[in-house]
Amino acid sequence: MHIDVWLEAIPAGWLYAAVALVIGLESLGIPLPGEIVLVSAAILAAKGVVDPFWVGVCASAGAIVGDSAGYAIGRKGGAPMFERLGRRFPKHFGPRHVAKAEQYFQRFGVWAVFVGRFIALLRILAGPLAGALRMPYWKFAVANVLGGIAWAGGTTTVVFYLGLVAEKWLKGFSWVGLGLAVVFGICTTLYLKRRAALALDESDLEGVVRGPVDM
Repeated sequence: MHIDVWLEAIPAGWLYAAVALVIGLESLGIPLPGEIVLVSAAILAAKGVVDPFWVGVCASAGAIVGDSAGYAIGRKGGAPMFERLGRRFPKHFGPRHVAKAEQYFQRFGVWAVFVGRFIALLRILAGPLAGALRMPYWKFAVANVLGGIAWAGGTTTVVFYLGLVAEKWLKGFSWVGLGLAVVFGICTTLYLKRRAALALDESDLEGVVRGPVDM
């Protein structure tokens, strides 16, 4: 069963909770399809199944709370935690992935938390890594709140209004819209994965968390 079909099958209240939960767990550091769930919920909002306002609110709340919990876990676990995760989940927390994320923090500091909300790799690692690198919590909190609202609210708004336009112009030809969406989604995913792989191959970084960075 596709995610959008599953979401449409559950009551609106539980759907909002599911959006917040999945995005929260992803932000905590668990590799779940938070962005797919958010986009699917926004599409359902465009169809009138749920309220787009509450989709955005619940998604923002999940992102902010999840990242904050990830920060606390990362601050307590530090480098040893990433080493253990790297051994158990090399596809998501391997040394090269963590090193690449750390490079963003070294380069952009607190802005990596804000921008990281829009990047798949950093969306999972930003909270725990910020804690492990001892970023001051108040700086993290500001970037976390602003990034969570911008990402969740912005994504919901854009997808919602695009969905309304698509519904208007493709009414009666929903299968065409579905087919185009699927093809576009697959192509985009493959492209982003390819770009991420190339970026990791070119980065020549070794090790994981080395210690506090200049924020």
